[in-house]
Amino acid sequence: MEKTEEKNKINHDAGYELIAPCHFGMEAVLKREITDLGYGISSVEDGRVTFFGDAAAIARANVFLRTAERILIKAASFKATTYDELFEAVKSVRWEKYIPKDGRFWVAKAASIKSRLFSPSDIQSIIKKAMVEELKTVYKVSWFDEDGDSYPLRVTLLKDQVTLGIDTSGESLHKRGYRKLVSKAPLAENLAAAMIMLTPWNKERILVDPFCGCGTIPIEAALMARNIAPGMNREFTAENWGNIIEKKLWYEAVNEANDLIDKTVTRESVDLQGYDIDPDIIASARQNAKDAGVEDLIHFQRRPVNELNHHGKYGFIISNPPYGERIGEKEALPKLYTELSDAFKRLDTWSAYIITGYQDVEKYMGKKADKNRKIYNGMMKTYIYSFLGPKPPARKKENIRG
Repeated sequence: MEKTEEKNKINHDAGYELIAPCHFGMEAVLKREITDLGYGISSVEDGRVTFFGDAAAIARANVFLRTAERILIKAASFKATTYDELFEAVKSVRWEKYIPKDGRFWVAKAASIKSRLFSPSDIQSIIKKAMVEELKTVYKVSWFDEDGDSYPLRVTLLKDQVTLGIDTSGESLHKRGYRKLVSKAPLAENLAAAMIMLTPWNKERILVDPFCGCGTIPIEAALMARNIAPGMNREFTAENWGNIIEKKLWYEAVNEANDLIDKTVTRESVDLQGYDIDPDIIASARQNAKDAGVEDLIHFQRRPVNELNHHGKYGFIISNPPYGERIGEKEALPKLYTELSDAFKRLDTWSAYIITGYQDVEKYMGKKADKNRKIYNGMMKTYIYSFLGPKPPARKKENIRG
């Protein structure tokens, strides 16, 4: 069999090393998710978890992982300190294993940190040229029309170590498809999910977000409560990569996700609430919850934080209050966080988890956080402050929800 025919065969037993980028500070949460899916971890580094999986793992990871940014096939990793070294190393990769003759390929993003090669545009250009040179020798052509399916690359250089990944996801995995209406500074869906997963919350416990905005935190909690996979209602770039992953594997992943939905979870069995002072934002949150298929599980209400109260015990405040990052907003923050503190004192058995870039949270909450964790929300450094309440009594679940 000729090499060009051989490379187009699907190898059902092929193993891949897959890279799952995530928010800096959430690596442990993502690692646990991947392990729970049944895959072995290769490495955990700042902002990414690498793991081993077969072709089915590509589909399952895209459909099921709540906290990942995207799923990349790791094509190569090597050290390069000059553009000549970069070119030769990229050219030595057998790109025909991944990219068919009519494939459209390019470097969608290049990021360089503490490396001697630091120009993204030069890195992108050199890598593209090297890939073309390698594929020309295999396909015996001098020009590629690139009129087939897309195979975008994402490249990172960290301390001169180059990692090449082929992006199977396309749009970031935080784009579940339900959030068409957003508030001013929405929390990314995968960061909201990761934040919830850092807490001991489960569907038996109350969750209130007093600054819910477009509803992301309550909606992500509702998806977890009903065990709805985050990626089951969206599309992925690799769905068309018949040379790497059969179409049926995507259907199987979605069917698996459908089978795992817990339809016994109802409004009567969970207590999820979201408040905001803006009625238009509350309307947006309700619409987003409807689009996510969980509008029946969440109570959204126009309510200021100083009216936050609940009859139940051992609940959770999980929220993303304003940071004051916009001009004129900082002046309002002391009053806002003081009101949050007063409400939290009334809920004396509750725990609160607050993600914010505001530096005086503990000052106005009136107590030091039991824990705080640094998280990068995009390029913004934020912290998750954990104010822990008492644990509920053992074997008295009937009293937890009040």
